[in-house]
Amino acid sequence: MKIKAAIVDEKGAKFDIRDDVELAELQPDDLQIHMVATGICHSDEALRKGDAEIGYPIILGHEGSGIVEKVGSEVKNFKPGDHVVLSFYGCGNCINCLKGKPTKCLNYAANNLSGVRPDGSAHFTENGHQVDDMFDQSSFTTTTIVRERNAVKVPESLDLRKLGPLGCGYVTGSGTVFNTLKPEPGSTIAVVGTGAVGLAAMMAGKISGCTTVIAIDRHDSRLKLAKELGATDTINTTNEDMVKKIMELTDGKGVDYTVDTTGATAVMEDAIQALAQGGTLAPIAVTANHIDVDTWNDLCPSDRTIVGVNMGDSIPQVDIPRLIKFYQLGMFDFDKTEKFYDFDQINEANADSVSGKTIKPVLIIDKDYKPDKY
Repeated sequence: MKIKAAIVDEKGAKFDIRDDVELAELQPDDLQIHMVATGICHSDEALRKGDAEIGYPIILGHEGSGIVEKVGSEVKNFKPGDHVVLSFYGCGNCINCLKGKPTKCLNYAANNLSGVRPDGSAHFTENGHQVDDMFDQSSFTTTTIVRERNAVKVPESLDLRKLGPLGCGYVTGSGTVFNTLKPEPGSTIAVVGTGAVGLAAMMAGKISGCTTVIAIDRHDSRLKLAKELGATDTINTTNEDMVKKIMELTDGKGVDYTVDTTGATAVMEDAIQALAQGGTLAPIAVTANHIDVDTWNDLCPSDRTIVGVNMGDSIPQVDIPRLIKFYQLGMFDFDKTEKFYDFDQINEANADSVSGKTIKPVLIIDKDYKPDKY
């Protein structure tokens, strides 16, 4: 079938929405998804610019939400009409997946970043030529095909337009705290960068019982929202020294945990210096920047740890429903970070994401969708 999709034709090119893309036939474990909306993530921009080895042309997008239209012959857990959020794919069969760690799937790159299905066939073609996919999902489309393990069923009573970013940005930030850092009640945490990922980490710190939750940014408007979402303290690095202020707020001890979402070298290095004895830094930005660590003076005597985290060490089928429950209880108001754009405004929305004007742009693909319609 022919679909409409936003294509990046070459490294650095703008998104070009075209309506002549051919969608592949369903395989046995596939779902065909009518797309309602999708978030735009900084990872989409990184791949558009060519910061990673990918093929072009490509259809990006990996924070999709939609409605199941068709299911393959071997699909067991979904039926047409189900509302779903889409996330990454873990094979379920490798040793790490069997241990319940799909973000460490040994086949992660092949399944999510190869641009094609595992058998080498394409999800999308245009005029007979392959168009690569992203995250086995490609949500910048009117219709897409994913595998059963990409999808998470969500309540039909909720607004699908808001939920897509749960599949990446929000689950990454919150999962870094819930699943990796696991702060003890009464501990202290500082989150550097109050975009979608950072605010999700900050809210997770609050939910986990951290009694000091410090939000750090250069924009007063974002810090104001951070306070509304649960930060106990804020630091604007335009006019305050981050490490010095954290030490003041913690009686000179430093914080137990820092999460960096900026990827800036100097900021990540400061995030280490802001740690208390035995503290842990999770640097989770998509960046090519390096940091200079003095393993003795920065880490060893103070028992500090730097930990890498992919996708919040999450299991989407577990973590996304948990976030939805927190949202329903008024504890995880992620939708306050979102702004809706029409699908054909994708380049404007992406530019607003890059500039920081909008924390989480969400593209409305089905403008006829109404939350109470289904």
